[in-house]
Amino acid sequence: MTALFDGTYNSRDTGAIPLRSGGQTRSGVLFRSDALATVTGTGLVELDESPIGTIVDLRTDTERATAPNRLPSRPVRTELLSVMEGAAPGMAAPAEMTSEAVHAVLQEIPTLGDLYIRMLGTAAASFARVARLVATSADSDKAGVLVHCTAGKDRTGVAVALLLDAVGAQRDAIVADYAASERNLAGEWAERMLEGVARMGVPMLPQITALVSATPPDAMQTTLRWLDDQGGSAAYLRKGGGGLSDDELGMLRERFAG
Repeated sequence: MTALFDGTYNSRDTGAIPLRSGGQTRSGVLFRSDALATVTGTGLVELDESPIGTIVDLRTDTERATAPNRLPSRPVRTELLSVMEGAAPGMAAPAEMTSEAVHAVLQEIPTLGDLYIRMLGTAAASFARVARLVATSADSDKAGVLVHCTAGKDRTGVAVALLLDAVGAQRDAIVADYAASERNLAGEWAERMLEGVARMGVPMLPQITALVSATPPDAMQTTLRWLDDQGGSAAYLRKGGGGLSDDELGMLRERFAG
């Protein structure tokens, strides 16, 4: 799949995903991507001309400082949210890890499914904030919301799957959209990231390469089953002090499905 914005590897529109009730999600509503630090001049023009008016950055402060986004010349709303605190300490900012910290992480490497469930368990308010931004985005030619992290596969993958499931997208299509990230990141992007991890002295165990670049369908299937156990994705988004109201959930569905 060709990236939507030149210089990125994993950028795409989540439109045209089939809904369980029939029809498909609207294009121009929710976009997903890897970080925008490598966007080329051509990519910036593409961003300028896109319907995106809000960019949600799910990276840590360290990641943002290390690889600042390149943004369109026109005004865009930028939201900085983090969904990693408490989910996998130390894994979101490997550049800061000592050899002792690396060893400690290697002793308790989670599966991707476990990592995603930890994210959902600790960052409900942040995920609800993403949903609210999509639900309440202005009805204009710049109403689209772009969500990204570093790879655009894990934090972004969970956020996008959660929203798609809440508005009634078909489960197999949600899993397929998630799984597409591994193909998009294969090659140059994955090789560069794995080389960086290796320079830290981290052994290239299968669990490590999976965390860096894999998107196995079973990881998302496990995550969706966990959401079912919580009453479903819509119920999850309603929970907590920052949860969506019924009206906001209705607006979210309207934005995606019409």
